[in-house]
Amino acid sequence: MVQIEVVHADITTLDVDAVVNAANNAMRGGGGVDGAVHRAGGPAVLADCIARFPDGLATGDAGWTTAGLLPARWVIHTVGPNHAAGQRDRTLLESCYRRCLEVGDELGAASLAFPLISGGVYGWPIDDAVAAQVDTIRQTPTRVEQALLVAFDADIAQLLNKRVGER
Repeated sequence: MVQIEVVHADITTLDVDAVVNAANNAMRGGGGVDGAVHRAGGPAVLADCIARFPDGLATGDAGWTTAGLLPARWVIHTVGPNHAAGQRDRTLLESCYRRCLEVGDELGAASLAFPLISGGVYGWPIDDAVAAQVDTIRQTPTRVEQALLVAFDADIAQLLNKRVGER
């Protein structure tokens, strides 16, 4: 079973096998976590996105690229549902976490760092986003040994810690 740990940090600074990027469908960079990953990773991340995902990526799916200049080895990109735009199917959000773990397994990654997918500008209600993240990671069979749940915000870290502590 994957060990889950909450970290209050900048996801782009973590030395893990793979950093999960909350990307958009176009896979060409954006704001929030996506923008931070692309800035910190440098042009190699975008170049690999263009090469591997010429038509982008579907909501709920995931795929990997190089991590470029990041301390991580890979970036696993996933596209969360945009609640603010009417995409409210929770199974798509859960799919993001499952697919990231599956991609992590394909890569042989032992450690993944996850942001709170769809919890920012995509407007997913925070309490439900936290529940979907923790519960889906717990329930998904995987060879990934460690999942770091990364909160840039102290309040989100507190919510994550509370949910991780519940059984």
